[in-house]
Amino acid sequence: MKKFLALLLAALLVFTLAACQGGTPAAPEAPPAPEATPTPEAPEPDPEPEPEEGFAASDIHIALVAHSPDSILDDGSFNEGAWQGIQRFLSTHGLSADHARFFQPHSADDVARVDLVADAIAAGANIVVLPGFHFIGASAEMQEMFPDVKFVLLDATPAGGPAANTAAIHYAEEQAGFLAGYAAVMEGYRSLGFMGGIAVPAVVRFGHGFLQGAEHAAESLELEAGEVTVLYYYVGGFAPSPEVATTASAWFVDGVEVIFAAAGGAGGSVMSGAEASGGSVIGVDVDQSGDSDVVITSAMKALDVSVYDMLTDFLEGTFRGGRELMFDASVNGIGLPMNTSRFQEFTQAQYDAIFALLTNGSIVVSNVVTETVSEANLPLSLVEVTELN
Repeated sequence: MKKFLALLLAALLVFTLAACQGGTPAAPEAPPAPEATPTPEAPEPDPEPEPEEGFAASDIHIALVAHSPDSILDDGSFNEGAWQGIQRFLSTHGLSADHARFFQPHSADDVARVDLVADAIAAGANIVVLPGFHFIGASAEMQEMFPDVKFVLLDATPAGGPAANTAAIHYAEEQAGFLAGYAAVMEGYRSLGFMGGIAVPAVVRFGHGFLQGAEHAAESLELEAGEVTVLYYYVGGFAPSPEVATTASAWFVDGVEVIFAAAGGAGGSVMSGAEASGGSVIGVDVDQSGDSDVVITSAMKALDVSVYDMLTDFLEGTFRGGRELMFDASVNGIGLPMNTSRFQEFTQAQYDAIFALLTNGSIVVSNVVTETVSEANLPLSLVEVTELN
């Protein structure tokens, strides 16, 4: 027992000495801080598809396909504009005329259009240009039937969207219409008219843009509300007719000074009415100054530029298939042909200034598509619009 007590006493003495010599005991080590949850990185955008192997220019064969038997090559509209782009491509690359052909279907329906494209491909076409909304349905079928052929659809998108072999080209019609309306009011016109073919989206955007351009000019000139008036009407089709000419003539007799005719072939009838009654006309799609002396300018889409660009992409193996491409002011995709316009007051400098504001986004033109102008809620406070449909 004595031995046990001695050992216990010795142990207590050692513990006391250690405590006195060690000072304040070290705090226990803090556990490692948890790692911060990393902020997820934004997903990398899908890489651009690898360029396809380009073509030799001599291997390219182009088909331009009309939508109906009545759709002629020199239509002063889509066919003519697209053909100009094709011809420029042939000239640039030293290709003979037989590298491009124009095809017309035997009837105005999708079955005939698809059959015609099949014929064009059988004849050697490896890129097909389809002008206009009439091809919305047929192009969807074509792009699946002929996956090795490239398609350029102008002013529309295939039903269900473009496949990898189709580029869908669109134009900022509202900007082109805006320039036409702005120029008309700046030129001095106060009683305006708009005659559209049918209220399809492209025509509606032309018309709505025209009204907004007139409004912007009226604001710039500090005109009174109602000083600029617009009769607004859809004629019901795109074919020329005596009825359209008669209506246009009556408008001019009643005091309308200029009509923006976004009506395809029916625009020629508006020109006839202007010639008979002393009015002026604004053309559409292409430069129509050569069609009549009454055409003061044209709200143009750069059909030739867009077709030329798509053919160049095809040649270089960078065809932008599977996409909807917008040609607007920022890429000179729309505009007025100032070198052939018959303005007396509206100047090149004024045009350049307003075009620059469209290009840099300082002016944004509404492109809303509605059945009536009143439904669109356009920012109009000075221009008075009378809808006749």
